[in-house]
Amino acid sequence: MIFNPINQLISCDIKDILIVTSTEHMGEMVNLLGSGHDFSAQFTYKVQEDAKGIAHALLLAENFANGERICVILGDNIASRSIAPFAKDFLHQKEGAKVLLRKVSDPERYGIAALDERKIVEIQEKPEKPKSNYAVIGYYMYDEKIFDIIRKQKFSARGELEIPSVNNAYVNDHMLNYGILKGDCRSS
Repeated sequence: MIFNPINQLISCDIKDILIVTSTEHMGEMVNLLGSGHDFSAQFTYKVQEDAKGIAHALLLAENFANGERICVILGDNIASRSIAPFAKDFLHQKEGAKVLLRKVSDPERYGIAALDERKIVEIQEKPEKPKSNYAVIGYYMYDEKIFDIIRKQKFSARGELEIPSVNNAYVNDHMLNYGILKGDCRSS
């Protein structure tokens, strides 16, 4: 689970990698991964003190991103195919964001993208009646506007800054593109 996201980023020629983890796992992560030298990369670590959502954790990357585009991979996602073609396409995208989707048989377990012929029209978190079978699987690419968008979000009833709300802000601005990741892909 830990090595797959790192290898995915390296396959995209991303060598400067921020790892966000909890206080209880920080020591284990540093002991396992080190500085990144063994991966021909450079790792920076940040601690998310309280579990306040993915978007909250993403705010920890603002200084690290330094006004650049970012690629985010959730640590509990494993994919057998490289995301490099999608990252390359994203670099040619003028602005906005890109999420990767995967067709699933149990869409009520995931954030689901409602699609029309060419774009995402809405992302629903674990819907009772899903509008598609395409799950948003935890591979995100964002332009430099991401941090301003996160700061405009309100905490959910769960006390979190929810990543579907952030992605829907891009949907509302007609700036969220998607790709469909094929091959074996698992999320926990």
